[in-house]
Amino acid sequence: MSAKEERTRRDDVAGYQGYHMTPAEFRRRGYQLVDWVANYMECVEDYPVRSRVQPGDVRAALPEEAPDGPESFDEMIADVDRAILPGITHWQSPGFFAYFPSNTSGPSILGELLSAGLGVQGMLWSTSPACTELETLVMDWVQRMLGLPEGFRSDRGGGGVIQDSASSAVLCAIVAARERATEGAINRDGASGGLTAYASEHVHSSVEKGVRVAGFGETKLRKVSTDRKYAMDVAELERAIEQDREAGLVPAFVCATVGSTSSHAFDPVAAIAEVCRREGIWLHVDAALAGTAAVCPEFRWVHDGLEGADSYCFNPHKWMFTNFDCDCFYVRDRGALVSALSVLPEYLRNAATESGAVIDYRDWQIPLGRRFRALKLWFVIRHYGVEGLRYHVRRHVELAQEFARWVDESEEFERVAPAPLTLVCFRSVKGDEATERIEETVNEGGRVFLTHTKLDDRYVLRLSVGQTWTEHRHVATAWEELRAAAQEV
Repeated sequence: MSAKEERTRRDDVAGYQGYHMTPAEFRRRGYQLVDWVANYMECVEDYPVRSRVQPGDVRAALPEEAPDGPESFDEMIADVDRAILPGITHWQSPGFFAYFPSNTSGPSILGELLSAGLGVQGMLWSTSPACTELETLVMDWVQRMLGLPEGFRSDRGGGGVIQDSASSAVLCAIVAARERATEGAINRDGASGGLTAYASEHVHSSVEKGVRVAGFGETKLRKVSTDRKYAMDVAELERAIEQDREAGLVPAFVCATVGSTSSHAFDPVAAIAEVCRREGIWLHVDAALAGTAAVCPEFRWVHDGLEGADSYCFNPHKWMFTNFDCDCFYVRDRGALVSALSVLPEYLRNAATESGAVIDYRDWQIPLGRRFRALKLWFVIRHYGVEGLRYHVRRHVELAQEFARWVDESEEFERVAPAPLTLVCFRSVKGDEATERIEETVNEGGRVFLTHTKLDDRYVLRLSVGQTWTEHRHVATAWEELRAAAQEV
C-alpha cells in the first residue's frame, strides 16, 4: 500500500490526518460527544444508581492489548455504551443520596471543556497570566459570596487558591503549620517528631493522611472526644494540648470540622480558635460540604468563629454545581504558606516573579503544575448568579428537613444526630442488623443509593440531599423504598 493510500485509509477509517484529529473532525465529534452527554443528563435517572458489575467485569469486556492502528470515534463511543457505562455508579443521578454529593452542571462541564481546549499549565503567572488572575478574582468573589473574613482576601495579606480537594488543602495547611511552629527548621534540617496535631474523633481521614505525609506521624494526631452532638469537646482539646506540652512536645496544628462526614457535626470554631490563639497553634477549618450553605445569609452561622482561623477550605465540587475537582482553600497569611512550599529552580525564574508583583500559585500547593480550574467555577457563578445558587441551596435544605420530619414521625426509624442542613442520620428501631439489611435492600433496588456510618458504635444510615437534579419526588421515592424495606425485616 502506498503512503497516499495509507493516508486515505486512515482518513476513511478514523477521520485522522497524519494520526491527529483535525479541527474539522474535532468539531464534528465534539458535537457528537456533547449530544451524548446531554442525552446522559436527560436519562441518568433511568439507570440503577449504583453500578451492578462485579470486580473484573469492565476489564474483561475490553481488549487486553492496545490497538496497533487507529480506531474510529464511533467505535470508542460504542465501547463506552457497552463496557464503561455499566461500570458507572451514577453520581449525577437525582437518586444519589450517598456519601456527600459530587455535583456537576452544564456551565461547569463547558468550563471544563474550555480549560481542556486551552491546555493551560498555570504554574506561574508568566505561563498564563489569565489563569492566575482569574483564579485570584474568583476566589475574592467567593470570599464575598460566603461572607468569609476579610483577611482571606487577596488584597489583605491572605488570599485563596483552588486545590484539587480538601485533602490537598489540609495537607498544605499542616505543612504551613509545621514550618511556622519550627521557624522553618523542618524544611532546612528535616525531622518533625516532636510536633502534635489535634482533631475531632470524627474528623475526615484526610487529616490523618496529612499528618503522615507531613512527617508528624499518625501517633502524633490526637483525636479529641466529642459531645452528644458529635462536636469536638473543647475542654478535652485543652487537656490534650496541656498533656503534650508537659511531655515536651510541640502542639502545632488543630483542624476544626464544619459539617463532618459521618454526622454533619459542627465543631465550636470560636471556642477552638480562642484556644489556638492562646496556645499559638495553627487552626484550619474544614467546611468541605457545609461551606456552600453560607451563600445564603441565614446559614452563615456555619462560619461562626472563622475570623480566628489561619486557613479554611470548602468544596464547590460537592454542593456548588462545579464538577470535581475544585476545592477553595484560603489562608490569612499567604507568606506562611509560600515560605513552606516555595522552591525556585533557575528554569522557573522570570521577570514577573522577581518583581514580586504577581502571584505564582505553584507556591500555594504541593504539585508544580496546575490546571485552569477557575474557568469552570467562573462559568458556574456567572450562569447561576448568587441568587440562583441560594435558590438551590435553600431547596436542598428544605428537602432534607422534610425527610428528617418523616423520620421523626415514623415508627420504623429513629434519628440519631441533629440535621441542621442536608444530611440526615437515622437507623431502624430494630437495631444494627435490621438497619444494614434495609440499606442493602434499598441499594439493590437501583432507584436510590445511600451509605452508612457508625455513631456510638451503632450502624447508622446517611441520606445526603444535594445532587444537582434531586427534586421532592426523588426524596419521596427514597422514603418509600426505606419504609418498604423496613416492613420486610
